Amino acid sequence: MGNHAILSASSSHRWLRCLPSARLELEFENTSGEAAKEGTAAHELSEHKLKNALRISSKRPTSEYDCDEMEKCTDDYVSFIIEQVELARKSCTDPIVLIEKRLDFSCYVPEGFGTGDCVIISDDKLHIIDFKYGRGVLVDAQDNPQMKLYALGALEIYDSLYDIKEVSMTIFQPRRENVSTWTVPVDELKEWAEKELKPKAKKAYEGEGEFIPGPWCTFCRASIRCRARAEEKLKLAQLEFKMPPLLTDNEIEEILSIIPDLTKWAGEINAYATDAAINHGKEWSGFKVVEGRSVRKYKDENAIARKAEASGYKDIYRKSLIPLTQMQKLMGKAKFEDILGSLIYKAPGKPTLVPVSDKRQAIKVTNAKNEFNEIKED
Repeated sequence: MGNHAILSASSSHRWLRCLPSARLELEFENTSGEAAKEGTAAHELSEHKLKNALRISSKRPTSEYDCDEMEKCTDDYVSFIIEQVELARKSCTDPIVLIEKRLDFSCYVPEGFGTGDCVIISDDKLHIIDFKYGRGVLVDAQDNPQMKLYALGALEIYDSLYDIKEVSMTIFQPRRENVSTWTVPVDELKEWAEKELKPKAKKAYEGEGEFIPGPWCTFCRASIRCRARAEEKLKLAQLEFKMPPLLTDNEIEEILSIIPDLTKWAGEINAYATDAAINHGKEWSGFKVVEGRSVRKYKDENAIARKAEASGYKDIYRKSLIPLTQMQKLMGKAKFEDILGSLIYKAPGKPTLVPVSDKRQAIKVTNAKNEFNEIKED
């Protein structure tokens, strides 16, 4: 079966929407970046700490990513798990706690399996906790397909041993200060698995269905070369690029919703083509590789200073305050507030147009404009 499932739980949000993407991805190399390696290191450290907290023998792992932030995040994760275990003990004398448990959900998804970071079983309740170390995308537990697959895998093992009535799924994402929990009745979860998951997974495994682009394209290995995604982005050209005053409000709203992903996609295409040309000798018709613009730099600042001073130039240094965050670290948060707190201010951010899904509170445009202009004039 291999170490990686074709229909993995972690990519289920994608292949459940764009069914053939799972098979298409197999044609592309898995180039996991630094973020993935850092996440693996954080998971290994959290596993070690959790085992220690539960009095299970474990050897502490080491990695190049070890830092104070990782220490704190993994400590917080372990504290959260222990809290959940204590809560489970209120209704169950001896709850089962599983760490990095392989979960098989192949009865619904061909060759489907994944790893649950932590699973807690307490009589009629099952709780799956997933540790997300990434700071990029905010992950929500609500109706999360990855978590639902993990839950189905855990139920396959323990549903016959316990009378489990409901499943709770928690995303613990400390670097985004995000702890999201969603609870669903077992019957409802299994109904989704039979009616929606199973038929879609069968098609996805066989490479059937239509390519459907969307936000789920972000981490797809085939996204840059995907024709369906390209066609969707190029739909913008159908508006014939009329000047904004000639567009209707509906057309402008459509463009506004497309622009962020369109520019991201364009950047990915440019990066792919540039890499192919520079590192793999690819020649693109109508394009060439040239030396980029650069700025002059000192070869040796100490030698520069000595020569300048020897020639009689004394005013060659500039002095400035260290950055605010560095100053706070130097003094400590309490002393920083005591000594400099009254001299620190935070100006209103520049008004920005964002989708309504953004969690920031809307502001009154006239007030925002006046406040921003006042700060600018000061």
